[in-house]
Amino acid sequence: MPKIKTSDGVSLYYEEAGAGTPVVFVHEFAGDYRTWEPQMRRFSRSHRCVTYSQRGYPPSDVSSDPAHYGQDILRGDVIAVLDALGIEKAHVVGHSMGAYTALHVGLCHPERCLSVTAAGCGWGSLPDPAARDAMRAHAAETAKMFTEKGMAAAAVIYTDAPSRLSQKYKDPRGYAEFVHMLAEHSALGHALTMTQLQSKRPNLWDMAADLKKFAVPLLVICGDEDETCLDGSVFLKRTAPTAALLVIPRSGHTITSEEPDAFNLALAELFAAAEAGRWLAHKPPA
Repeated sequence: MPKIKTSDGVSLYYEEAGAGTPVVFVHEFAGDYRTWEPQMRRFSRSHRCVTYSQRGYPPSDVSSDPAHYGQDILRGDVIAVLDALGIEKAHVVGHSMGAYTALHVGLCHPERCLSVTAAGCGWGSLPDPAARDAMRAHAAETAKMFTEKGMAAAAVIYTDAPSRLSQKYKDPRGYAEFVHMLAEHSALGHALTMTQLQSKRPNLWDMAADLKKFAVPLLVICGDEDETCLDGSVFLKRTAPTAALLVIPRSGHTITSEEPDAFNLALAELFAAAEAGRWLAHKPPA
């Protein structure tokens, strides 16, 4: 079972396929390395693709130490994966929780990024302080649900959210697979990820000054029925000078598997333009 060890001793399980320009996929809170199967199958034909389970997600280590979880730590894990596999630069593709991490990699390590994709990014990012407090309270209750109810029951409850229902009704087979995979996760890992990362990471609006200096080609993707991420996605488009925004109609949060054809087509266009140095070719020279 291939694993790499991070600087704090946590081991991360990874898989890779294909050859060529590297792509690293960073999954969402309810996902794992398997989340990216539609992308791995498509892009391993032309690229070296890497997918991994983040800390707290088996078969990666599930540390019981809260200090082993946090936004800066997960950003460092992406760099650890790149370093361990001898990858100098890669397209970094993140979804939801992974999209926040991909943004931080682009901000702190632009020299390691060919491009950044932030899909379904924005949950918990609200400019209103009262709304932020409500989000943190919701995060605490969600963490409690995982530890008290266990993964099987919690997975059914967590996935039956408004932003997931479009997949549930248009693709019941894919949705059932998604719920099944979530049920195999660690309740402890989810609880610590929710309390130490999700509820504490910087708000997109708090990152505005840094995002205005974002220099890496950035693709923002959001389903039009992913209400918790629409405002954040538009904010990213308006703030980051290299950002493009794709809104996929009649789609929710689990966009990578709900609409893989549209998602993959957008990635293919991003990769080609970024690799050719043509991502901002539509704009006049500065």
